[in-house]
Amino acid sequence: MSGTVLLTGAAGRIGAVLRGGLPERGWALRSLDVVPIVDPRPGEEHVVADTTDLAAMTGAVSGAAAVVHLAGVSGESTWAAVSHANIDGTHCVLEAARRAGVPRVVLASSNHATGFTPRPASGPLREDDGLPRPDTFYGVSKVAVEALGSLYADRYGLDVVCLRIGTAAPEPTTTRHLSTWLSPTDQVSLVDAALRAPSPGFAVVWGVSANTRGWWDLTAARALGYEPADDAEVFAEALVEVHGEPDLADPVHARVGGEFTTAEFDAEQVEERP
Repeated sequence: MSGTVLLTGAAGRIGAVLRGGLPERGWALRSLDVVPIVDPRPGEEHVVADTTDLAAMTGAVSGAAAVVHLAGVSGESTWAAVSHANIDGTHCVLEAARRAGVPRVVLASSNHATGFTPRPASGPLREDDGLPRPDTFYGVSKVAVEALGSLYADRYGLDVVCLRIGTAAPEPTTTRHLSTWLSPTDQVSLVDAALRAPSPGFAVVWGVSANTRGWWDLTAARALGYEPADDAEVFAEALVEVHGEPDLADPVHARVGGEFTTAEFDAEQVEERP
């Protein structure tokens, strides 16, 4: 599979990584965001649109081979903001793809769809271990993202791959990240695999690097063709020297969602933030 990929949320952190890496894998990019792209790349198309605008999205996906949908609120916020951007936006993207005959959509889910799941005592967590246990309104929106993807795969035959992304960052900055890190190189590799996998149907996979201290089973991601290149353990000595070894009784390390499961993310606290 190859061709043009519509990349939503292209001006964001992961979007910038993919804009640099996917063309090297042979993909032509049509980059979409609510703000103009400030550093255009050779051959890259640009679209300024809101993913909750169905008419605009139907036009934007026309002629694309696939959609990689990153746009939305990327952390906790009010229910109104999160539900509109993440749930309504994902619905519009999937519906636009269906109407335009685009066969594949890759959706950015999150580990926060399962945030209140206890860190495994032994063996990594699979994608289907336990029920969804979202830790925030943001986590609930990612559960809904996965559910919408399942609906459009079953009812309309789209290939939909949901990536439960961990900590997408240039490098780990806390000891928790030693378990949850997804490196820039592996961000590109994971999305590329999700775009190329033959007939995945509906799939939910963990989006992390091959971390020695990882919590999540990468079998399903590897089945798509994902071969992670990085391991956060190369940063462990320096991080442990600064922060100490993780206290596994601390909710930040005892639950999948980390700090998102703490009182700091209660609705009242979030609403009071600027």
